[in-house]
Amino acid sequence: MASPTRFEDYKDKYKHIRFSRTEEGIVVMTLQTEGGSLKWYGISHDELAWAFGDVAGDSDAAVVILTGTNPDFITNFDYGTVAGGQVPSAELMERKGWAGYQLIHNFLEIQVPVVAAVNGPCAIHTELPLMCDVVIASEDAWLEDGPHFPMGVVPGDGMHIVWPLVAGQNRGRYFLTTDMRLSAQEAKEWGVVNEVVPKEKVLQRSMELAKKIAQKPPMTRRHTHHLLTQPFRKALVDELSHGIGLALYAQRGFWPRGKQPMTQPWNSPDPFAR
Repeated sequence: MASPTRFEDYKDKYKHIRFSRTEEGIVVMTLQTEGGSLKWYGISHDELAWAFGDVAGDSDAAVVILTGTNPDFITNFDYGTVAGGQVPSAELMERKGWAGYQLIHNFLEIQVPVVAAVNGPCAIHTELPLMCDVVIASEDAWLEDGPHFPMGVVPGDGMHIVWPLVAGQNRGRYFLTTDMRLSAQEAKEWGVVNEVVPKEKVLQRSMELAKKIAQKPPMTRRHTHHLLTQPFRKALVDELSHGIGLALYAQRGFWPRGKQPMTQPWNSPDPFAR
């Protein structure tokens, strides 16, 4: 469970998330690295998990907008530093799996509606925008599960739960096992994106909808969000740990970095050595 927080407590806390807040209480989470698009690696992965927990504990938040920094939402996956500069031992990978569990769990602990402003391509953790109550995408956006099945890893970081739930079983499985890149328009046709707008209008349109939601009574906002996201929570209890465990297991034997097979024993001091 999230602990009580205030916006002032976490607004400057994270290196890879920039926070702002409107007078209506709309919290905007912008994914970024040094002012540019987010660099996805061990530290940014963990920061997002804990940031979701802080937002979940903010009882003054009315609505949350999750967006990226142009030109993309999340595409820059750094295999070389995914372990945060540490030797990727079995113990470290297990800890990353725990943080991955918290990332999904804390996101679903957010108490108010969440709007995804998908400002460009998203190739990493595409389950996050799909779990939002409203999904607005730019015309140049696309969705892909780059770090999992295309790299020889089980798509278990919540992808296995969310895509079949939102897109339907057959479409979800097809997306996760064919290295598919789904355009914004195709995603809208599939029902996983609500609106496709010009790139420069993504945040504007998301803010318009967030302000409309923020006008509703606080209890209505909170309980509507809980009601409509309950299927994700139920599936999380049943399958998230299972999926993360299999994803970690697959990383020990296939392509943890690029597409080069791993040759070291699983308990080697440096199992990622080539």
